[in-house]
Amino acid sequence: MTTETVTKETVHVRSSASYVARRRLFSVLKHTALIVASAVMIYPLIWLVVSSFKPNDQIFRDLSIFTTNLTIENYINGWNDLGASFSTFLLNSTVLSVGAIAGNLISCSLAAYAFGRLKFRGRTLLFAIMLATIMLPFQVVLVPQFTIFKELGWLNTFLPLIVPKFLATDAFFVFLMVQFIRALPKEIFEAARIDGAGHFRTYLQITVPLMVPALATTAIFTFIWTWSDFFGPLIYLRIPEMFPVSVALKGFLDSQSSSDFGSMFAMSVVSLVPLFIAFLVGQKYLIKGFATTGIK
Repeated sequence: MTTETVTKETVHVRSSASYVARRRLFSVLKHTALIVASAVMIYPLIWLVVSSFKPNDQIFRDLSIFTTNLTIENYINGWNDLGASFSTFLLNSTVLSVGAIAGNLISCSLAAYAFGRLKFRGRTLLFAIMLATIMLPFQVVLVPQFTIFKELGWLNTFLPLIVPKFLATDAFFVFLMVQFIRALPKEIFEAARIDGAGHFRTYLQITVPLMVPALATTAIFTFIWTWSDFFGPLIYLRIPEMFPVSVALKGFLDSQSSSDFGSMFAMSVVSLVPLFIAFLVGQKYLIKGFATTGIK
């Protein structure tokens, strides 16, 4: 019996060691594949940064990211080559982004509170119609919107790009906040009603503080989408001094003469810095915002 027991224990130990070895091998292979995939995806960004320091005539001659012939001339030229300081375009993008963030936070949270906590006739139908607008292509409403803003005299202003945000036109963020509000304990709202709080006070003093993860997620995504938006400003803005960075970068390309790719790459790197900062600062809020709204 003793010999048989020892034999079984030996087989069990060997089996466990083999299992651990297989798990370690699988972990090594998995992490190696992830590292390779990450390197492939991040290579274009690294190439962009390196190319922004290359002389203009060597950018496409040598596609390697390893080079010793580096210069900051592209950054110096690119900052002032568009007829105005590039800080003007950065400021324009900042104004548009801040306006869009304020609009979405105010209007989408109010609409979400109405759909999530108020009971009124046609609420389900209106909520379904709102969700259906997420699938509506932007090009479908482009001409009617352009006509309305033209009649209002809003062309060549920031109003067409900011005012709609105050009307809860981004249905995705309304849906995100509705899911968050519905996940909050009902007892909190019932206690507020017993204490005599109206809907506005309940929204402002109870709902908004509890919605910080969803609000932060909305602010981060709004900033990224607005900062990167090219089509909207291209349609409504014609004055170069009012261009955001997404449209201003187009000025470095000229189909009639030579294009200044070095300056364009340099200013592209500059314009990406706020996006990286926003993502790094708000990463934990993005994860928490989605995790607490039931969206997987």
